[in-house]
Amino acid sequence: EAQHHQDIPFEQVVELIQPTRSMAHHPLFQVSFAWQSTPGASGGVSLPGLEVGGVGTDSSDRQAKFDLSLALRETGDRITGDLTYATALFERPTVERYAGYLRRVLEEMVADDQQPVERLAMLSAEERARVLEEWNRTGAEYPAGACIHELFEAQAARTPDAVAVECEDRALTYGELNARANRLAHHLAGLGVGPDARVALCVERGPELVLGMLAVLKAGGAYVPLDPSYPEERLRYMLADSRPSVLLASPAPAERLAGSGVPVLDPADAEAWAHRPAGDPRPAGLSPDHLCYVIYTSGSTGRPKGVEVPHRGVLSLLADVQRRAPLREGDGCSLWTSTSFDVSVYEIFSTLLAGGRLCIPSDEVRLHAGAFLDWMEARDVRGAYLPPYFLSELRDRVSGSPERTRLRRLLVGVEPISEPLLAGIRQSVPGLRIINGYGPTETTICATLYDVPVQARGERVAPIGPPAANTRAFVLDAAMQPVPVGVAGELYIGGLQVARGYLGRPGLTAERFVPEPFGGEPGARMYRTGDLCRWSAEGTLDFVGRTDDQVKIRGFRIEPGEIEARLLEHAAVREAVVLVREDAPGQARLVAYVTGDESAGAEVLRAHLAGSLPAYMVPAAFVRVGAWPLTPNGKLDRRALPAPEGDAFAARTYEPPAGATEEALAGIWAEVLGVERVGRWDDFFDLGGHSLLAVQVISRVRQALGVEAALGELFTRPVLADFARELDGAARAELPPIEPAPRDGPVPLSFAQQRLWFLEQLGDLGSAYHIHRPL
Repeated sequence: EAQHHQDIPFEQVVELIQPTRSMAHHPLFQVSFAWQSTPGASGGVSLPGLEVGGVGTDSSDRQAKFDLSLALRETGDRITGDLTYATALFERPTVERYAGYLRRVLEEMVADDQQPVERLAMLSAEERARVLEEWNRTGAEYPAGACIHELFEAQAARTPDAVAVECEDRALTYGELNARANRLAHHLAGLGVGPDARVALCVERGPELVLGMLAVLKAGGAYVPLDPSYPEERLRYMLADSRPSVLLASPAPAERLAGSGVPVLDPADAEAWAHRPAGDPRPAGLSPDHLCYVIYTSGSTGRPKGVEVPHRGVLSLLADVQRRAPLREGDGCSLWTSTSFDVSVYEIFSTLLAGGRLCIPSDEVRLHAGAFLDWMEARDVRGAYLPPYFLSELRDRVSGSPERTRLRRLLVGVEPISEPLLAGIRQSVPGLRIINGYGPTETTICATLYDVPVQARGERVAPIGPPAANTRAFVLDAAMQPVPVGVAGELYIGGLQVARGYLGRPGLTAERFVPEPFGGEPGARMYRTGDLCRWSAEGTLDFVGRTDDQVKIRGFRIEPGEIEARLLEHAAVREAVVLVREDAPGQARLVAYVTGDESAGAEVLRAHLAGSLPAYMVPAAFVRVGAWPLTPNGKLDRRALPAPEGDAFAARTYEPPAGATEEALAGIWAEVLGVERVGRWDDFFDLGGHSLLAVQVISRVRQALGVEAALGELFTRPVLADFARELDGAARAELPPIEPAPRDGPVPLSFAQQRLWFLEQLGDLGSAYHIHRPL
């Protein structure tokens, strides 16, 4: 078609295309290739009395017109040419490497002109060895012969009186936790729990949650975490799909799951198995290759899938992180994540196996960045995982005031994070180690680990790795061949981190867990992550994007296909598409587009999804479209789907806010949610709100209105008029007068001050008696 229209003037082409103008690049194309084949140009021209020859070109002062320009020509029996590049985009070694790839492709074509193009080898033997072998030499020692609970038992024997777990005003020492978990484990074994048997765990946050996990592992089984906040339908599906021998559940979730046919035990009911032995169980035949846990992730077919993970990969990762940033006995570490997210495995067991103190915050504290950081400071937390959206708050807090945190080890990840942000935190807090981790659930928490430097290497997103200890990473093309350094390809993970597969899904397991063809151990497999990555020249991995439609919202990997499948189950929905939009910087949200019966509004569809999906999978906005926008080849044009408007798909008629409180609150909601207007009968969550944005609303209400509202009030009164009425009531409430404290004597010390005084006195005693154990 281009040849047919080649006589159209270039100016007319530009006028027809109407490209977007940019000062950063040429509007039509950024890469050019020219092939010149002029007969006789190689040998010069012979004329009577005149000798003609070629004159070389001097490219020393050449200005690049495009990002990259390649001009080749025939010179006798050779091909010569020039490769011109923009120095603002490319370094000379990169371009020289590109020239080497071109040469090897040409050599491959000459060697065998019948081979498919995708089989042409671009890498030299040296570079192939580098990306497949040198950068995958990750072998390291770890406790290969042990299981997780056995290492915990050894730690409990060393420090039985040290605090192991604390939550608000409750705490268990290592000795108490070990003995209680042993009795429950013996009871579970009596119910048939053994190696690879599964035990569902639906327990609210607290010491009993950790006790239940340890008891399952000690009995030889694998725990299946069920988040009590999930909808009942989803919990019942996971319970039926995992086929557990026993369900460990707190009273409230146990009542919701009544009638499942699975024996139910409350881990807090210690009297029920007080007669059992307190000694460590020793399940027959148990090895590190047996299952440790089964965690469910979103499924593209509409059904969550359970990932089976053995002990061995967990222990390898924990040993690697401990080498990079050691924890000491007694160090406080936080548990921020839900047990349905595998980072919780790292938070819990990296703490307990090092003899640390696991600190569990309440849900209200953990959802608010400022409150959570205050809580960490009060609890003297030294090791933590923080979600990306807490990091700016941490940076602002410690900038110029490093004493505001006692952190010494910080794990981050799950989403791309600015390296300057992380490096800035490290600069402010001397001695802090920050590790950026990456890994799907199928590769045991973190398959790659990047130690963040003190000085950022430019304004870029932090790399995700090299591969972790005993793990191999391969960046491959569609033919499963390694791609060159700097070129994006699909990331495959091999080594100890690879999970066993998907519970009861052999077909899906075979599709995603494939044989490793690069010289691994016999029978070695690697996991197809579906993530696009590229190697840097230094041997680190950069995350680029996805090869499929999987998305990530607030750290959770989500298959839009599962949400679409649930939407299509509603009688009023004919077609559905779910995608992530970021119409305001830093505010990514799920948006559902549907066609069908207009009688079903956003509230109806939201309630339909909330009955079977966790809150993080329910779209923030719903948009009804009359017809799908299509690309020229007839495919859905996702980029052309309209952005949701503030009152689009509203279930109620718009009515403006009434009164000063409603007007102020509407302004706060509009700013936080990124919508144009908010009516007095609008629902916060129907407009795209979620728990993290709710925290922002509470904070801004406190600043703007001077009212201290509880976070739960917004969940129970999500309609603007109702919430405003609650704020008016709170504002009118009479607070008791603040009586000045007498200053004629010593002022009482706070708990934190008492603790610091105690440590100081203990330090003096330690010096006097030559006790050299680090505190």
